[in-house]
Amino acid sequence: MKKKFSFLVLLIGLMFVAVACSDDAGSEGDGEVGGEITVWVHPYTGDAAKEEEMWDTIIKNFQEEFDAEVNIEVIPWSNRDQKILTALAANNGPDVFYAIPDQMPQYADAGMLLELDPYLEDFDMTDFVDTALVSTKWQDKTYGLPILQESYTYFYNKAVIEAIGEDPENLPETWDDFKAWAEKAKDKGYYATTFQGGGSMNGTLYPYLWQAGGDVITQDNEVMINNEAGVEAFTLVNEMYENGWIPEDSITAMEHDAIWNSGDMLAVLGSGITLSNLQSTGEIDFVIGPPLKNKEQVTYGTVGMFVVPSNTDNPATAAEFVKVLTNAENQRTFNEVTQYIPTRESAKDIFDEQPYLAQLASYTQYALPGVIHPKGRDIMPMIQAELQTMMEGKKTPQEAADSAAESIKAAIGD
Repeated sequence: MKKKFSFLVLLIGLMFVAVACSDDAGSEGDGEVGGEITVWVHPYTGDAAKEEEMWDTIIKNFQEEFDAEVNIEVIPWSNRDQKILTALAANNGPDVFYAIPDQMPQYADAGMLLELDPYLEDFDMTDFVDTALVSTKWQDKTYGLPILQESYTYFYNKAVIEAIGEDPENLPETWDDFKAWAEKAKDKGYYATTFQGGGSMNGTLYPYLWQAGGDVITQDNEVMINNEAGVEAFTLVNEMYENGWIPEDSITAMEHDAIWNSGDMLAVLGSGITLSNLQSTGEIDFVIGPPLKNKEQVTYGTVGMFVVPSNTDNPATAAEFVKVLTNAENQRTFNEVTQYIPTRESAKDIFDEQPYLAQLASYTQYALPGVIHPKGRDIMPMIQAELQTMMEGKKTPQEAADSAAESIKAAIGD
């Protein structure tokens, strides 16, 4: 893992030098749309033929308006960072590529991405979901436009709800509501929820941190994880573990599917893939609740966006393609196939006949895409280690939060 990280840092450094030495083409948003561009995408479903048809439709929509050629190249998810960075450093990368929230700030901070704001002056952004745009900005500049979004919330087992004497039509809305249900579930021999202590903080600590009104780190490098809100989130996780509301192996667990599938758990934090799994098996009768609220009603939900490298030879056409790709019509085309949630409110009508997906789509207004910072990916294991130490009983929530803050400050050189 250390070697992989070092390789990534080296490539970013090389790319920064390459960008610094290149012309800042398109910095004023000028240039005519035309010529040829290459777009790197990933396989978003298991149906390659259907996706090829989808891209043909989107390209046709673009070429009906502009005299330009678009080449779609599908690259695998594995080692995508290395492939993208290597290609860009060699100046033979794509003109447009797909990025996720923890990639964008790394690339933007290193000068690897084209700022899109000069190309968006007459572009209507009001239809985009505000939370989806959070992931596209670094230091108040826009480096991408979003095409898909997720929202995580609790899926409840109706049989367990009835077993604890509660109403599946009156689901928890606040921390206090959920704590009351959690204690009842424990008393009846159920776990309240899953907690993947060995997995991503996006699905464990961070939603509680945001719900407490806190944050990890700002884009101005202010470390906030150990303020009052941060300690409150650490305390909640500690309470869940000490009270037996989450499984005994939650410190290092990667999943608790077997417990949930066996009907021994009240709720799981999930998204669209959870819904697909539940609907495909039909073994659990479920209901979906709203994201919980403490001081804030917030949850996690990743965002997928398309960005333009700063060393593209055709910035005007690349930027225009990203704009067209993420318009409402093409978002419907893309997300009807992929079954992700569109980032344009008007395109969410694709789920009008799918009430569960429509419900999840309504929650994207509360879904933050993670920690938007160049060190966002690097600091996650540091926070995870302190959270695990706390759950082992070796540190108090305050001590764990303070130690996490110190590790973050060291990582950012503060």
